[in-house]
Order: sequence, then structure tokens, then C-alpha cells
Amino acid sequence: MEIAECRAEDVEELERHMPSHSADGSHAARFARQRAEESTYLIPWLEGRPVGHAEVRWTGCEAPEVRAAQPGCPEINGLLVWPAPLRSHGIGTALVHTAERLARERGIEVMGLGVGDGNPRAAALYARLGYLPTVAYLDRWAHLDPDGIRQERADPCVFLVKAL
Repeated sequence: MEIAECRAEDVEELERHMPSHSADGSHAARFARQRAEESTYLIPWLEGRPVGHAEVRWTGCEAPEVRAAQPGCPEINGLLVWPAPLRSHGIGTALVHTAERLARERGIEVMGLGVGDGNPRAAALYARLGYLPTVAYLDRWAHLDPDGIRQERADPCVFLVKAL
């Protein structure tokens, strides 16, 4: 497996293998933030195919509760390993370690990420990697349902932080 920064030509490939169904065109939006130097969009590749993603948002988490509690803390956002049978094979861990390395290279001493209250498997991984809970918040996002209608969501989450 290789982890690389997303390239313009990867966006279509990502959408083909992992459709975002996002109201904002998630892969394209993440790549646009990377081009604006607000983030780094990491893609793990296995046998020439994308098998997940994670965006390191250098500007931090958008939730006001997190910004107040952890100002200036970059966030690993949208961490996904896909398809599901590839989970628990080290891909998510490798994405987190790559994000942490990039932060250290920038002289950043802390990294954060959010985990949904209903995702104990991810919470256990992040705890094993040394992330500690700091603040509860609502992760607000939108997606397009099968009819193409925008649906708003607000999921209870906890923001976790690790000293690098």
C-alpha cells in the first residue's frame, strides 16, 4: 500500500470507487481545499486502486465548540477505509501516522480528530493511537439522498487530541 497526496486526476477515480454522495462534492471539495493550501488530502492506494482517504485540515475543525476548546488544532477529517473488508488491516492507522508525520514536519505539536458517538470501533483505534477526548460537539453535514435531495445531518461526536 502507498499513501499519496490527492492529485487532480485522482478526483474522478475516487468518485468512481468511493462515491461521496455529498452535497458539496466531497472529493472535489477536499481537493480544492488542498489546492488552496488549507488541507492535505491523503489517499491510500492498493494495487492501483484507492482504498480510502483522510483530509488533514490545517485550518482545524469547523465546529464552533471545537474551535473554542482547541484553537489552532489541525484536524484529521473524513477518515475512511473502503471497502469495509479492508478495515482492521492497518490502513486507517497508516493514514493517521502519515497525517501526524506531516504535522510534525510543519512544526505542529498537536493533532485532533472527531469520532461519532455511534462508532466505538474507530474510537478504540484512536484511543490505541494515543488520542484523548477533549470536547463533545455536533458534526453538521449534508448529503444527497438517492433522489438527489439534500439531507442535513447533525451527529453527536467527541473531538480527540494527541500531543505529537
